[in-house]
Amino acid sequence: MHVLRFTVMAGFFLLMTGLVHADGEVFKVCADPNNPPLSLENGKGYENKIANLIADALGQKLEYTWFPQRLGFIRNTLKAKLPDSESYKCDVVMGVPDGFEIAATTRPYYRSTYVLVLVKGGALDAVKAPNDLDRLPQDVRSKLRIAMFDGAPGTTWLLNHGLMTQGIPYQTMTGDTSENAAQVLLRDFTDKKLDMVILWGPMAAYLSKEKPGMFEVIPMISEPGLRFDFAMSMGVRIPDKERKKVLDDLIEKKGAEIEAILKDYGVPLLPLESAATKPH
Repeated sequence: MHVLRFTVMAGFFLLMTGLVHADGEVFKVCADPNNPPLSLENGKGYENKIANLIADALGQKLEYTWFPQRLGFIRNTLKAKLPDSESYKCDVVMGVPDGFEIAATTRPYYRSTYVLVLVKGGALDAVKAPNDLDRLPQDVRSKLRIAMFDGAPGTTWLLNHGLMTQGIPYQTMTGDTSENAAQVLLRDFTDKKLDMVILWGPMAAYLSKEKPGMFEVIPMISEPGLRFDFAMSMGVRIPDKERKKVLDDLIEKKGAEIEAILKDYGVPLLPLESAATKPH
């Protein structure tokens, strides 16, 4: 009788803490197999490390569903069921913008910013802040080769500062799944095809890690009508309130360890408690 009572109470406790799911022994992550420095099939991305941390805290086995993070990623992973089953392929996307519309987002676990990435060793060595580009001699400005991404805030900044004609178009989501945008940029910077780019902080960290000493990295400053800093969360299916609550609690509990992982990858971090500068 005492054994039965203990078993019932233990089961009730697990249910109340939100750790029992249909796949209670597995932490199932949806991820891109080649998206450095975030996720990699070999487990070397920072989202992989954070997923390991969360799975260990839950006492669960970590399992991935791999799919290129392009159009249709959420539809083919988080919202897709296994063939002839009511079980979903995966349950958590490790990195989505806070407030992402097609998933429920956890509390943010980091905030980063776009940065100005410059190749060292030339006329751009005089640039110590983004607005210093405005003061460069015209003959230097006119020769700049700047990577530019459609729809990114950096492109708007280039337009506002008269540098669009120096822009070289790049795709945020390349058609070639063997390379992500950071890998393409790294190759072109190494081949001396580019002088600068305004890039999301974690991707800039990848460039700096791969080519130590090659780049100067300067944070962009949000300004009226143009925001550069964003908070990142984990994403789950919108009805999955129980899993979201579990992840919210773990993000708070493991915050220092998560921050240490991000710092190890060189991700530029802003305080989470600070409200982002919002466009007017």
